[in-house]
Amino acid sequence: MNLDNQTCVVTGSSRGIGRGIAKDLGAHGANVVVNYRSSDAEARAVVEDIRENGGNAIAAQADVAKLDEVQAMRETVADEFGPADVLVNNAGITIDKKFENMTREDWDTVMNVNLGGVFNGTKAFYDDIRDAEHGRLINISSVVGQQGNIGQANYATTKSGLFGFTRTLALELAHTGSTANCVAPGFVKTDMLDEVPERVQEKILREIPLDRFARVEDIAGIVRFVASEESSYMTGQVLGVNGGMEW
Repeated sequence: MNLDNQTCVVTGSSRGIGRGIAKDLGAHGANVVVNYRSSDAEARAVVEDIRENGGNAIAAQADVAKLDEVQAMRETVADEFGPADVLVNNAGITIDKKFENMTREDWDTVMNVNLGGVFNGTKAFYDDIRDAEHGRLINISSVVGQQGNIGQANYATTKSGLFGFTRTLALELAHTGSTANCVAPGFVKTDMLDEVPERVQEKILREIPLDRFARVEDIAGIVRFVASEESSYMTGQVLGVNGGMEW
């Protein structure tokens, strides 16, 4: 699953799952674009890590909720590496509250980033992905989009919405040979999970047949496969990487 000379844009990749994906793609030969909104130092640390391990990467600031900023990022990528081959729509946020306490602002903010950001990223890089020899659109969803989750009506809705978006883009891109797929991780051991109370973590763990939380590497390896030429006959799929959780 070599990615030599493939240009991969990973949104929201200064931390968490995105960081792991960016580092893994860089370790396997890709030119990596580490996108971030405000975490400049963290993004540059990811770039430095990729370069120290023999890869090639740049940091690119853009708020994915703002189309003009994402379009400007596309120009930066084109100037540095040429057209993108792979877009990983990973950026996302949570504002967790039970629905009775959720405001319209809470709803709209999550929608604008988690779905609006996917629209913006895909719109900006669509021509690149369509025209690439091995174009790959990869949307990062969540098991929460499949199961729902108390206190996450907004987040779950955005992650579920990616299934229909992915399937539609897969059909629209199919005649070009480019693919669109969705990776839906389960609960991953990141700083976001660390903020969940221990009693809640224990409850979640009891629902995972493999009896452990995912490592970032577990998700990054699947994304690398989807980004590679080896996945060329798979499109429109949702890959549940969740330790065996039902949905």
